[in-house]
Amino acid sequence: MRAIVSALGSVHTARAPSTTSVRVRGTRPVGRPARDGGTPAGYSPSVDKQHRRRTRRPRSRRSGRVVAASVVLIVLSATIGVLVRQVRPQTQASSGDEGLPRATALSTATPTPTPTPTADPDATFTVVAAGDVLPHLNVLTSARTADGYDFSPLLAGLDTWVAGADLALCHFEVPVAPAGTKPSGYPLFGTVDALVADLAEQGWDGCSTASNHSVDRGQAGVEATISSFDTYGLGHVGTAATQAQDTPQLYRLTRAGRTFTVAHLSVTYGTNGMPVPQPWTVDLMDADEVVAQATAARAAGADLVLVSVHAGTEYRTEPTQDQIDFDQRLADSGQVDLVIGHHAHVPQPIVQLAGGPRGAGMWVAYGLGNAISNQDEECCGAATSSGELLVVQITATGAFPAQDVAAGPATVTGVSYASITVDRRSGHRMHLLTDIAGGTATLSATQVAERLARVEEAAGTAAPVATTAPTATGDLPVVVPRAG
Repeated sequence: MRAIVSALGSVHTARAPSTTSVRVRGTRPVGRPARDGGTPAGYSPSVDKQHRRRTRRPRSRRSGRVVAASVVLIVLSATIGVLVRQVRPQTQASSGDEGLPRATALSTATPTPTPTPTADPDATFTVVAAGDVLPHLNVLTSARTADGYDFSPLLAGLDTWVAGADLALCHFEVPVAPAGTKPSGYPLFGTVDALVADLAEQGWDGCSTASNHSVDRGQAGVEATISSFDTYGLGHVGTAATQAQDTPQLYRLTRAGRTFTVAHLSVTYGTNGMPVPQPWTVDLMDADEVVAQATAARAAGADLVLVSVHAGTEYRTEPTQDQIDFDQRLADSGQVDLVIGHHAHVPQPIVQLAGGPRGAGMWVAYGLGNAISNQDEECCGAATSSGELLVVQITATGAFPAQDVAAGPATVTGVSYASITVDRRSGHRMHLLTDIAGGTATLSATQVAERLARVEEAAGTAAPVATTAPTATGDLPVVVPRAG
């Protein structure tokens, strides 16, 4: 991971070749309702004035000057009266009583009140993250159709939660098999392009790709994976086809009139001893390097930095000391907002560590367990059948200009989770465990309850259980292409 600034350039809005998006979002108002100024319209009716002539009797010459002077005074008085009435606003039409005194009419219009200053609205959005997408060959068999693969029925149990996320991030643990090669399972994985297409169709925005299986198919597999993700408009981070591409994945969301940039990084503890073709092919765990990348991303304009970490001991609920130390190092840096853990294939604790941006703490999900796989109690331990679906609330307070208060930064203000499982016997269908409390055709209610209890015990009590799916607060995020 080297270049950062170049990744902040052009944007890419394509989600998938299909013109239909699973995530249908309504248009939201970006302003406040217009207010009627309510200025009352005055009126100035013309008044037709009539003047009566007086009949004068013949007067003697002796009084002529007096009379003449009087006439002049009368004419002047009348003229001044007319001028005064013309200058003065008229409030009613002539009633024929011009000779009577008039009272000035008082306005009855209600004055427009001075608006009370208010703060700008807060900007909010959610990030949803899931565990390992680990497509064993049996999973591919369940998705097989007459003319290819369709994973949609397997993934459908999470549709509402993925569609409601403002930013949905998965962990794609294996490479896509290069063109001309067959898919394969453990120990050297290679999956089908159709899985990427169906993840995009469901509504995922991107995935982390750094894992111990990243180079199972060599550099060709890395390049096939990235090509597939680019084809379907998904973001990707953790592996690179070129050195220039070894950058964080950026997403941009516009909420409440503000645009937020989310930087996503991904690292792994190793590659199962497989040789790494180039130093930039897959990003390995190095706390100093991750902190440097996070710092550079913020300097280049990122509002949030999320780090996916593939580490720990498989099938172990408790995080290892290496996990704890690594994540605390990120928290101490103050540059990372959230750590999303993977690899153990079982749920692990969700906690808030001291540190984080502005000293407000940093949330860590040490391991989300499996999303979809062929693992359960019949092969690999009971806890491998289930995982955590992480729901992260982001809030940025609005400005209050009247009180000289600036807009606040994007901040993680809440973390919760839902418990998910794979029903392997039903063809690897994924479910929210609370959606199938009564059981399924192949899982008893008791089995469901046991799976739910295991997830909740592993997650701990720091983060509450999410009881309802999130609702998107705006348009789909913009996926910023990484350099080619």
